Amino acid sequence: MSAITSSDLHIVLGAGPAGSTLAGELARRGHAVRLVDRSGSGSAPEGVTRVRGDVGTLDGARSVIKGAAVVYHCVNVAYHLQVDVMPGIQDAVLGAVEAEGARLVVLDTLYPYGETQGRVMTEDTAWRATGQKGRMRAALDEKYLAAHQRGRARVVLGRSADFVGPQVLNSTLGGAVFPGALTGGEVYGLGDIDLPHSYTDIRNAAAGLATLGEHPDGDGRVWHLPTAPALTTREVFRLIERKVGQPLNTVIKQEPVPFGPFDQVFMDSYAELFYQHTEPQVMDSSAIQETFGLKPIDLDATLDDTIAWYRDFLAAQR
Repeated sequence: MSAITSSDLHIVLGAGPAGSTLAGELARRGHAVRLVDRSGSGSAPEGVTRVRGDVGTLDGARSVIKGAAVVYHCVNVAYHLQVDVMPGIQDAVLGAVEAEGARLVVLDTLYPYGETQGRVMTEDTAWRATGQKGRMRAALDEKYLAAHQRGRARVVLGRSADFVGPQVLNSTLGGAVFPGALTGGEVYGLGDIDLPHSYTDIRNAAAGLATLGEHPDGDGRVWHLPTAPALTTREVFRLIERKVGQPLNTVIKQEPVPFGPFDQVFMDSYAELFYQHTEPQVMDSSAIQETFGLKPIDLDATLDDTIAWYRDFLAAQR
């Protein structure tokens, strides 16, 4: 597939770990990049301009994406608010890209698939979610793809498994694991940690989204973002043990109860997705890898880099 190589303006909506990592990736590729969030404050990757904006309304979204060649939707909201808030953000962003003539790249999740009884997830896996969040995400995705098919907007979706990597805190392989691993504190696992579970390096997610942004031939469909082969969570924990040089104080949570960085409000909202820890959760990303020549970072290297980032993060907290 042919790529866009110009440095037209690329605008990233959402300055969390995913949006910030993506903005940095786009800047390294030579694009002019604007990173948008509701505060507009804080650091930005080298070569990236960070601005304030609210994409909760059509007027707000249009004002911040004006002049964009490509818009990347990486906006998220508090977990318990997603079902109520995310559809409105979608309407605003879709309306804005339609009005401004920009392409839209959406960061997506595996939630629309729902329970798979452990079958490997590909882009052809049926969408069978039964919980509120999964059905909401599926409805959003159907609307995105319908907008593309009807010629309303040019849209592509990039789905990620659970994040891991530098800057990733709110993940089951993030703040629930690495601080305890480095300090001798509790390290949390959910459900059956002997099941294989895919984890997407956040830098792989950024590279995949940036590549989709550069390749309009890939529009109008879902792609799985580059993800290393799945290990069991126990195997991941053993790798971490070897790297930190001490056994992990592992605590297994068999039910969706508060743990680590996740409070009661979050876990009550997450309960419908706990099946992700009681059946294998394996995502295949061979399509994007083969089509665009992307190679995911080896999980061993991901863990090295994540541990190094958490060492610095914890030292700064002290």
